[in-house]
Amino acid sequence: MSVLTFTKTGGKATTPVKLDKTVFGVEVKNHELLKQAYVAYLSNAREASAVTMTRGLISGGGRKPWKQKGTGRARFGSSRNPIWRGGGIVFGPTGEENYTKKLPTQTKRLAIRQALSLASVAGKIMVIESLEIKDSKTAEAVKLLAKLGAAKNTVIVVESKTDDIVRATNNLNKVKVVAAKYLNVYDVLNADHIVVTTKALAEVTTWLKGDK
Repeated sequence: MSVLTFTKTGGKATTPVKLDKTVFGVEVKNHELLKQAYVAYLSNAREASAVTMTRGLISGGGRKPWKQKGTGRARFGSSRNPIWRGGGIVFGPTGEENYTKKLPTQTKRLAIRQALSLASVAGKIMVIESLEIKDSKTAEAVKLLAKLGAAKNTVIVVESKTDDIVRATNNLNKVKVVAAKYLNVYDVLNADHIVVTTKALAEVTTWLKGDK
């Protein structure tokens, strides 16, 4: 299994790189595992920022609205009652919710291999010798990605993120740089193009290879 290979300047290399079948050639019988990993990624990134006020947190309501008997109306002890307008919220979010979903390490890695295999079949993966951007300029990064045909909705996988790479790509719309050890199902499935450096490819293959 081979893939298009480019030089560090964006030109096509003469020798294509062969992808390891145990990582990029996994049979995907169904998408259940991919869905689990995808949902887990979103859940782990979710913050418990929503908070509602219970009746005890709302000011007012200390005085009984009307006397207990003789009015013909239902008895109430406080205007902050949850069934009243302006009252407290019952069973609302408190800001302490934990949305974390954990998957076994081997399960996560298998899901990544499946996602990479689907991307390989779709022709989304391309390998570049190295990511060298002149003077860390965003314009130079745009030119390089244009030569590769991966200008938008692109994930760039590098061995490690450097300040120069981040500076050159940080303002590019729909272009994300990911270190090889942080590659995930969410980024792979959502990308139209996956640009991988040769060193990052070796690191990803070593990381994912051998886990059944």
